Amino acid sequence: MRQLTFAEAGRYEWCETRDPEITAPGQALVRPLLVACCDLDVAVAHGQAPLPPGYAVGHEGLAEVVAVGDDVGGIRVGDRVVVPFQISCGDCAQCCRGATGSCGSVPLMAMYGLGPLAGVNGGGFMSDLVLVPYADAMLIGVPEAIGSIAIASLSDNIPDGWRAVGPYATELAALDPADRRVLVVGRLSIGLYAAAFAAALGAHVDYVDTDAGRLAAAEKLGAVVHDRAKPDKSWDPYPVTVHTSADPTLLAATLHATWPDGVCTDTGIYYQPKVEMPLLPMYTRGVRFVTGRVNARAAIPPVLELLAGGCDLAPAVERVVGWDDAPDVWPTMTGKTVFTRA
Repeated sequence: MRQLTFAEAGRYEWCETRDPEITAPGQALVRPLLVACCDLDVAVAHGQAPLPPGYAVGHEGLAEVVAVGDDVGGIRVGDRVVVPFQISCGDCAQCCRGATGSCGSVPLMAMYGLGPLAGVNGGGFMSDLVLVPYADAMLIGVPEAIGSIAIASLSDNIPDGWRAVGPYATELAALDPADRRVLVVGRLSIGLYAAAFAAALGAHVDYVDTDAGRLAAAEKLGAVVHDRAKPDKSWDPYPVTVHTSADPTLLAATLHATWPDGVCTDTGIYYQPKVEMPLLPMYTRGVRFVTGRVNARAAIPPVLELLAGGCDLAPAVERVVGWDDAPDVWPTMTGKTVFTRA
Protein backbone atom coordinates (compact mmCIF):
# COMPACT_ATOMS: atom_id res chain seq x y z
CA MET A 1 0.00 0.00 0.00
CA ARG A 2 0.97 3.67 -0.29
CA GLN A 3 1.69 5.93 2.70
CA LEU A 4 2.96 9.49 3.04
CA THR A 5 6.34 9.68 4.77
CA PHE A 6 8.44 12.51 6.19
CA ALA A 7 11.60 12.15 4.11
CA GLU A 8 13.56 15.19 5.30
CA ALA A 9 12.94 18.79 6.29
CA GLY A 10 10.64 20.27 3.66
CA ARG A 11 10.14 17.01 1.75
CA TYR A 12 7.42 14.38 2.03
CA GLU A 13 6.92 11.46 -0.35
CA TRP A 14 4.68 8.51 -1.03
CA CYS A 15 6.28 5.19 -0.08
CA GLU A 16 5.17 1.65 -0.74
CA THR A 17 4.83 -0.71 2.20
CA ARG A 18 3.06 -3.95 3.04
CA ASP A 19 -0.66 -3.88 3.72
CA PRO A 20 -1.48 -4.33 7.41
CA GLU A 21 -3.39 -7.52 8.23
CA ILE A 22 -5.77 -8.57 10.97
CA THR A 23 -3.90 -10.98 13.24
CA ALA A 24 -6.17 -10.96 16.32
CA PRO A 25 -9.96 -11.25 16.71
CA GLY A 26 -10.38 -7.81 18.28
CA GLN A 27 -8.71 -5.88 15.47
CA ALA A 28 -10.08 -3.95 12.50
CA LEU A 29 -8.79 -2.43 9.28
CA VAL A 30 -9.93 1.03 8.23
CA ARG A 31 -9.44 3.08 5.08
CA PRO A 32 -8.84 6.77 5.84
CA LEU A 33 -11.21 9.04 3.91
CA LEU A 34 -10.25 12.46 5.26
CA VAL A 35 -7.06 13.30 7.12
CA ALA A 36 -6.30 16.61 8.84
CA CYS A 37 -2.94 17.97 9.85
CA CYS A 38 -2.36 18.33 13.57
CA ASP A 39 -0.87 21.55 14.91
CA LEU A 40 2.27 19.54 15.65
CA ASP A 41 2.41 18.39 12.01
CA VAL A 42 2.58 22.05 10.97
CA ALA A 43 5.44 22.66 13.40
CA VAL A 44 7.38 19.64 12.09
CA ALA A 45 6.84 20.69 8.48
CA HIS A 46 8.41 24.07 9.22
CA GLY A 47 11.32 22.70 11.23
CA GLN A 48 9.98 23.99 14.55
CA ALA A 49 9.65 20.54 16.13
CA PRO A 50 12.83 18.46 15.92
CA LEU A 51 11.68 15.03 14.72
CA PRO A 52 13.85 12.69 12.63
CA PRO A 53 12.78 11.70 9.11
CA GLY A 54 11.45 8.37 7.91
CA TYR A 55 8.08 8.06 9.66
CA ALA A 56 4.55 7.76 8.26
CA VAL A 57 2.49 10.89 8.89
CA GLY A 58 -1.12 11.66 9.75
CA HIS A 59 -2.97 11.03 13.01
CA GLU A 60 -6.25 12.90 12.60
CA GLY A 61 -9.07 11.74 10.40
CA LEU A 62 -12.24 9.90 9.54
CA ALA A 63 -12.19 6.45 8.01
CA GLU A 64 -14.33 3.64 6.61
CA VAL A 65 -14.20 0.22 8.24
CA VAL A 66 -13.13 -2.34 5.63
CA ALA A 67 -12.56 -5.49 7.74
CA VAL A 68 -13.12 -6.64 11.33
CA GLY A 69 -11.90 -9.53 13.46
CA ASP A 70 -14.21 -12.26 14.68
CA ASP A 71 -14.68 -10.75 18.16
CA VAL A 72 -15.50 -7.21 17.04
CA GLY A 73 -19.12 -6.38 17.82
CA GLY A 74 -19.40 -2.61 18.12
CA ILE A 75 -18.73 -1.69 14.50
CA ARG A 76 -19.37 -3.16 11.09
CA VAL A 77 -17.75 -3.08 7.68
CA GLY A 78 -18.82 0.12 5.94
CA ASP A 79 -19.21 2.21 9.11
CA ARG A 80 -17.82 5.76 9.08
CA VAL A 81 -15.65 6.16 12.17
CA VAL A 82 -13.19 8.41 13.90
CA VAL A 83 -9.94 6.78 15.03
CA PRO A 84 -8.45 8.39 18.16
CA PHE A 85 -4.78 9.10 17.60
CA GLN A 86 -3.75 7.33 20.82
CA ILE A 87 -3.89 3.54 20.98
CA SER A 88 -5.93 2.30 23.95
CA CYS A 89 -7.42 -1.01 25.03
CA GLY A 90 -10.51 0.25 26.87
CA ASP A 91 -10.19 -2.32 29.68
CA CYS A 92 -7.15 -1.44 31.80
CA ALA A 93 -7.34 0.66 34.98
CA GLN A 94 -6.13 3.77 33.18
CA CYS A 95 -8.67 3.49 30.36
CA CYS A 96 -11.49 2.77 32.82
CA ARG A 97 -10.79 6.05 34.63
CA GLY A 98 -10.66 7.98 31.35
CA ALA A 99 -6.87 8.22 30.98
CA THR A 100 -6.98 6.66 27.52
CA GLY A 101 -3.80 8.52 26.49
CA SER A 102 -1.88 6.49 29.08
CA CYS A 103 -3.33 3.03 28.41
CA GLY A 104 -1.68 0.39 30.59
CA SER A 105 -1.84 -2.32 27.91
CA VAL A 106 0.57 -0.57 25.56
CA PRO A 107 3.76 1.45 26.05
CA LEU A 108 3.32 5.09 26.99
CA MET A 109 2.73 7.39 23.98
CA ALA A 110 1.49 4.56 21.75
CA MET A 111 -0.12 6.35 18.82
CA TYR A 112 -0.42 6.94 15.10
CA GLY A 113 1.42 9.33 12.82
CA LEU A 114 4.32 10.33 15.05
CA GLY A 115 6.57 7.30 15.02
CA PRO A 116 9.64 8.93 16.62
CA LEU A 117 7.56 9.85 19.68
CA ALA A 118 5.41 6.73 19.86
CA GLY A 119 5.83 3.95 22.39
CA VAL A 120 4.04 1.84 19.77
CA ASN A 121 4.01 3.17 16.22
CA GLY A 122 0.66 2.50 14.57
CA GLY A 123 1.70 3.88 11.19
CA GLY A 124 0.11 6.98 9.71
CA PHE A 125 -3.38 7.93 8.58
CA MET A 126 -2.09 9.23 5.23
CA SER A 127 -2.13 5.60 4.12
CA ASP A 128 -4.39 3.30 2.16
CA LEU A 129 -5.10 1.14 5.22
CA VAL A 130 -4.66 1.46 8.99
CA LEU A 131 -4.77 -1.34 11.58
CA VAL A 132 -6.76 -0.66 14.75
CA PRO A 133 -5.68 -3.15 17.45
CA TYR A 134 -8.61 -2.56 19.85
CA ALA A 135 -11.49 -1.92 17.49
CA ASP A 136 -14.43 -1.96 19.91
CA ALA A 137 -12.60 0.22 22.43
CA MET A 138 -11.19 2.75 20.00
CA LEU A 139 -13.48 3.22 17.01
CA ILE A 140 -16.41 5.62 17.35
CA GLY A 141 -19.15 5.89 14.77
CA VAL A 142 -19.76 9.37 13.36
CA PRO A 143 -23.31 10.37 12.38
CA GLU A 144 -23.75 11.28 8.73
CA ALA A 145 -25.49 14.49 9.78
CA ILE A 146 -22.20 15.93 11.06
CA GLY A 147 -20.16 17.35 8.18
CA SER A 148 -16.97 15.42 7.52
CA ILE A 149 -14.50 18.18 6.63
CA ALA A 150 -15.35 20.25 9.72
CA ILE A 151 -14.55 17.34 12.05
CA ALA A 152 -11.55 15.79 10.32
CA SER A 153 -9.49 16.72 13.41
CA LEU A 154 -11.75 14.77 15.75
CA SER A 155 -8.90 12.34 16.48
CA ASP A 156 -6.77 14.89 18.36
CA ASN A 157 -6.95 18.69 18.05
CA ILE A 158 -10.73 18.99 18.42
CA PRO A 159 -10.82 17.03 21.70
CA ASP A 160 -7.71 18.96 22.79
CA GLY A 161 -9.67 22.18 22.41
CA TRP A 162 -12.68 20.72 24.21
CA ARG A 163 -10.74 19.53 27.27
CA ALA A 164 -9.65 23.12 27.93
CA VAL A 165 -13.24 24.26 28.52
CA GLY A 166 -15.67 21.33 28.50
CA PRO A 167 -14.77 19.90 31.93
CA TYR A 168 -15.53 23.32 33.47
CA ALA A 169 -18.97 23.79 31.91
CA THR A 170 -20.73 23.21 35.23
CA GLU A 171 -18.50 25.74 36.99
CA LEU A 172 -19.19 28.34 34.31
CA ALA A 173 -22.93 27.69 34.34
CA ALA A 174 -23.04 28.26 38.13
CA LEU A 175 -21.62 31.78 37.79
CA ASP A 176 -23.55 34.98 37.28
CA PRO A 177 -24.07 35.47 33.53
CA ALA A 178 -21.65 38.42 33.44
CA ASP A 179 -18.89 36.23 34.89
CA ARG A 180 -19.24 33.37 32.38
CA ARG A 181 -16.12 34.42 30.54
CA VAL A 182 -13.31 32.51 28.87
CA LEU A 183 -9.98 33.85 27.62
CA VAL A 184 -8.26 31.95 24.79
CA VAL A 185 -4.71 32.83 23.73
CA GLY A 186 -4.56 31.24 20.32
CA ARG A 187 -2.06 29.76 17.93
CA LEU A 188 -3.02 27.34 15.14
CA SER A 189 -6.20 25.28 15.53
CA ILE A 190 -6.55 24.14 19.15
CA GLY A 191 -7.29 27.64 20.39
CA LEU A 192 -9.97 28.02 17.71
CA TYR A 193 -11.64 24.80 18.81
CA ALA A 194 -11.50 25.87 22.46
CA ALA A 195 -13.11 29.20 21.55
CA ALA A 196 -15.86 27.45 19.59
CA PHE A 197 -16.71 25.09 22.45
CA ALA A 198 -16.66 27.86 25.05
CA ALA A 199 -19.07 29.87 22.91
CA ALA A 200 -21.29 26.81 22.39
CA LEU A 201 -21.43 26.40 26.18
CA GLY A 202 -22.79 29.93 26.50
CA ALA A 203 -19.67 31.75 27.69
CA HIS A 204 -18.43 35.12 26.52
CA VAL A 205 -15.14 34.32 24.75
CA ASP A 206 -12.23 36.70 24.25
CA TYR A 207 -9.85 35.26 21.66
CA VAL A 208 -6.35 36.75 21.35
CA ASP A 209 -4.01 36.12 18.41
CA THR A 210 -1.92 37.93 15.81
CA ASP A 211 -2.93 36.03 12.67
CA ALA A 212 -5.67 37.74 10.66
CA GLY A 213 -7.04 34.48 9.30
CA ARG A 214 -7.40 32.88 12.71
CA LEU A 215 -8.90 36.06 14.17
CA ALA A 216 -11.53 35.99 11.42
CA ALA A 217 -12.18 32.29 12.03
CA ALA A 218 -12.52 32.80 15.78
CA GLU A 219 -15.07 35.55 15.20
CA LYS A 220 -17.12 33.20 13.02
CA LEU A 221 -16.91 30.62 15.82
CA GLY A 222 -18.54 33.04 18.26
CA ALA A 223 -15.62 34.78 19.94
CA VAL A 224 -14.82 38.46 20.42
CA VAL A 225 -11.39 38.81 18.84
CA HIS A 226 -8.37 40.88 19.84
CA ASP A 227 -5.18 41.37 17.85
CA ARG A 228 -2.33 40.79 20.29
CA ALA A 229 -0.14 43.18 18.27
CA LYS A 230 -2.64 45.96 18.99
CA PRO A 231 -3.48 45.78 22.71
CA ASP A 232 -6.98 47.17 23.20
CA LYS A 233 -7.68 46.51 26.85
CA SER A 234 -6.32 45.44 30.20
CA TRP A 235 -7.73 42.03 30.96
CA ASP A 236 -10.04 41.52 33.89
CA PRO A 237 -9.53 38.08 35.46
CA TYR A 238 -11.33 35.10 33.91
CA PRO A 239 -12.61 31.95 35.63
CA VAL A 240 -11.35 29.84 32.70
CA THR A 241 -8.32 30.61 30.56
CA VAL A 242 -6.76 28.65 27.70
CA HIS A 243 -3.18 29.07 26.50
CA THR A 244 -2.10 27.42 23.24
CA SER A 245 0.84 29.47 21.96
CA ALA A 246 3.75 27.60 23.62
CA ASP A 247 5.26 31.03 24.38
CA PRO A 248 6.38 31.20 28.05
CA THR A 249 5.81 34.96 28.19
CA LEU A 250 2.23 34.58 27.00
CA LEU A 251 1.74 31.67 29.39
CA ALA A 252 2.70 33.93 32.30
CA ALA A 253 0.27 36.59 31.06
CA THR A 254 -2.52 34.01 30.74
CA LEU A 255 -1.91 32.76 34.27
CA HIS A 256 -2.02 36.36 35.51
CA ALA A 257 -5.40 36.75 33.77
CA THR A 258 -6.86 33.74 35.60
CA TRP A 259 -8.97 34.74 38.56
CA PRO A 260 -8.55 33.33 42.11
CA ASP A 261 -9.40 29.62 42.14
CA GLY A 262 -9.87 29.72 38.38
CA VAL A 263 -8.34 27.23 35.96
CA CYS A 264 -5.79 27.69 33.18
CA THR A 265 -5.27 24.88 30.66
CA ASP A 266 -2.09 24.91 28.58
CA THR A 267 -2.03 22.71 25.48
CA GLY A 268 1.43 23.72 24.25
CA ILE A 269 4.59 21.69 23.86
CA TYR A 270 7.74 23.39 25.18
CA TYR A 271 11.07 22.24 23.77
CA GLN A 272 13.26 24.48 25.91
CA PRO A 273 14.74 22.70 28.97
CA LYS A 274 13.10 25.07 31.48
CA VAL A 275 10.01 27.28 31.57
CA GLU A 276 9.58 29.64 34.51
CA MET A 277 6.23 29.57 36.30
CA PRO A 278 4.91 32.25 38.69
CA LEU A 279 4.25 29.65 41.36
CA LEU A 280 3.98 31.98 44.36
CA PRO A 281 1.24 34.16 42.79
CA MET A 282 -0.50 31.00 41.55
CA TYR A 283 -0.35 29.52 45.04
CA THR A 284 -1.57 32.72 46.67
CA ARG A 285 -4.53 33.00 44.30
CA GLY A 286 -5.26 29.29 44.11
CA VAL A 287 -4.90 29.08 40.34
CA ARG A 288 -5.32 25.57 38.97
CA PHE A 289 -2.93 24.79 36.11
CA VAL A 290 -3.57 21.90 33.72
CA THR A 291 -1.04 20.59 31.22
CA GLY A 292 -0.33 17.29 29.49
CA ARG A 293 -1.66 15.31 26.55
CA VAL A 294 -5.37 15.08 25.86
CA ASN A 295 -7.10 11.75 26.52
CA ALA A 296 -8.67 11.78 23.07
CA ARG A 297 -10.81 8.63 23.21
CA ALA A 298 -12.46 9.71 26.46
CA ALA A 299 -13.11 13.25 25.18
CA ILE A 300 -14.64 12.42 21.79
CA PRO A 301 -18.18 11.40 22.95
CA PRO A 302 -18.95 14.71 24.73
CA VAL A 303 -17.52 16.54 21.72
CA LEU A 304 -19.95 14.67 19.45
CA GLU A 305 -22.82 15.74 21.71
CA LEU A 306 -21.90 19.40 21.25
CA LEU A 307 -21.51 18.92 17.51
CA ALA A 308 -24.90 17.24 17.28
CA GLY A 309 -26.34 20.27 19.05
CA GLY A 310 -25.24 22.54 16.20
CA CYS A 311 -21.68 23.59 17.07
CA ASP A 312 -20.07 24.14 13.65
CA LEU A 313 -16.27 23.92 13.53
CA ALA A 314 -15.92 24.52 9.80
CA PRO A 315 -14.36 28.02 10.13
CA ALA A 316 -11.29 26.45 11.76
CA VAL A 317 -10.40 24.64 8.52
CA GLU A 318 -8.04 26.74 6.42
CA ARG A 319 -7.71 24.57 3.33
CA VAL A 320 -9.10 21.40 1.70
CA VAL A 321 -6.74 19.50 -0.60
CA GLY A 322 -6.95 16.41 -2.79
CA TRP A 323 -5.29 13.26 -1.48
CA ASP A 324 -2.75 12.93 -4.31
CA ASP A 325 -1.49 16.48 -3.75
CA ALA A 326 -0.32 15.69 -0.22
CA PRO A 327 3.47 15.46 -0.90
CA ASP A 328 3.48 18.98 -2.34
CA VAL A 329 1.08 20.55 0.14
CA TRP A 330 2.14 18.95 3.44
CA PRO A 331 5.47 20.88 3.69
CA THR A 332 3.69 24.20 3.03
CA MET A 333 0.86 23.94 5.58
CA THR A 334 0.31 26.98 7.78
CA GLY A 335 -3.00 26.04 9.39
CA LYS A 336 -5.66 23.35 9.56
CA THR A 337 -5.47 21.50 6.24
CA VAL A 338 -7.73 18.58 5.34
CA PHE A 339 -6.79 15.99 2.73
CA THR A 340 -9.68 14.13 1.14
CA ARG A 341 -10.00 11.16 -1.18
CA ALA A 342 -13.41 12.38 -2.40
